[in-house]
Amino acid sequence: MRKAIFPGSFDPITLGHEDIIKRGIPLFDEIVIAIGVNAEKKYMFSLEERKRFIEETFKDEPKVSVITYEGLTIDLAKKEKANFILRGLRNPADFEFEKAIAHTNRKLSKIETVFLLTAASTSFISSSIVRDVLRHGGEYEMLVPDAVRVRSKT
Repeated sequence: MRKAIFPGSFDPITLGHEDIIKRGIPLFDEIVIAIGVNAEKKYMFSLEERKRFIEETFKDEPKVSVITYEGLTIDLAKKEKANFILRGLRNPADFEFEKAIAHTNRKLSKIETVFLLTAASTSFISSSIVRDVLRHGGEYEMLVPDAVRVRSKT
């Protein structure tokens, strides 16, 4: 069974995240979207809201599940019996950052990281950009899945 963990904070999930997950579905038997919890980070959306946004976005996709976790992603992967970590790459800076993490994870646990390039139409979107647009009352709707559009925080 090819099982992948797709980790992130998803504050909030964006169309870029959704694109990577949708394109990962044919590659894996199961994708576990894992919302990481970092007590030192201040989030715009609560953990429950972030989880609900993702569950609603993928409610019709039986190969996708959503969990929350604390700690190392490789420990979660072992616990979930996942063979892969799925990550999206938007630009060269993402690649350099993710490459270092992937090498470290493989050294510590032998897990493989699978990278998918974001679609050109979503490569500029990041959660931090969405949060900034939301904070300033801008039109964020074209950057996020429908589930996020039902409620905005300012």
